[in-house]
Amino acid sequence: MYKEMFDLTGRVAIVTGGSRGIGEAIAMALAEFGAKIVLSSRKIEGLNAVKEKIEAAGGEAICIPAHMGKPESLQEVVDGTLEHYGAIDILVNNAATNPVFYPLDQSEERAWDQIMNVNMKGIYFLTLAVGKVMLEKGKGSIINVSSEAAVKPTPMLGMYSISKAGLDMITKAFALEWGSSGIRVNGIAPGLVKTHFSQALWANEDILAVATTTTPMGRMAEPPEMAGLVVFLASDASSYITGVTVIADGGRLLN
Repeated sequence: MYKEMFDLTGRVAIVTGGSRGIGEAIAMALAEFGAKIVLSSRKIEGLNAVKEKIEAAGGEAICIPAHMGKPESLQEVVDGTLEHYGAIDILVNNAATNPVFYPLDQSEERAWDQIMNVNMKGIYFLTLAVGKVMLEKGKGSIINVSSEAAVKPTPMLGMYSISKAGLDMITKAFALEWGSSGIRVNGIAPGLVKTHFSQALWANEDILAVATTTTPMGRMAEPPEMAGLVVFLASDASSYITGVTVIADGGRLLN
């Protein structure tokens, strides 16, 4: 009985930012538990590489390139998924951006717009589009990939921290409004994970030293360590959980 609660066989999952890092690990994990995967990010080459890995492991996946900062592009993901699979059961909003690393007093409007369009606006409107499909079915699970920076701002990453705090509220707001309709909306908040996205942090020996020494577990995370948490939140094993963002930071926020 309990093992079956994690089974995702036959369910359709959209994973944005699915071409590498945490997104790739999430897609691979969901596929291993039986979900049919729709991979989305800006560049088709990376998506195709992950698709091949999923298929080599016995899973199923398709690729639909999209830009999270462009609403019309996001609708193409929804329409393409419905055309191919006829359903959407799981949405993982993993795509994010952070093109800057400087204090807030050096902020530029262009960078602000880029960060907020991808990390908040795109997620908001993709969630709305997918939610319309889930509302008709009366069931669905949406997982937003946030960050520990949403709780405790990271130096030199102020705008990114603000965007992730906003994402956590998006999670709560949709969970509140859609809970009675059978749609659960949750999030995960990783700490420092060894990915290409965070390379500017862990490749700097001084920053890495501070991060690891202030983390009770004494190390950064690997992408697969985030994937199991998403499988749990996507599955019936978490059927009574909504509106929660689970922190997976190795205990760093305890300091």
